[in-house]
Amino acid sequence: MGRGQKHKNKGSLPQVPKNLKSDGKDVEYSAELADQGDLEAQARANAANQRVKVKKTR
Repeated sequence: MGRGQKHKNKGSLPQVPKNLKSDGKDVEYSAELADQGDLEAQARANAANQRVKVKKTR
């Protein structure tokens, strides 16, 4: 849609799709209960955070 066009159902359009909405519950991480998949995911997340930090300092 262009700038001058108005959408008819603007009031009924959600900002966030239903399948992307969170239930609002926080999940607590426990190192004692972590499996190999959790540890690998945590390592990937840490590596990604490091890459972001390096990009910000440039």
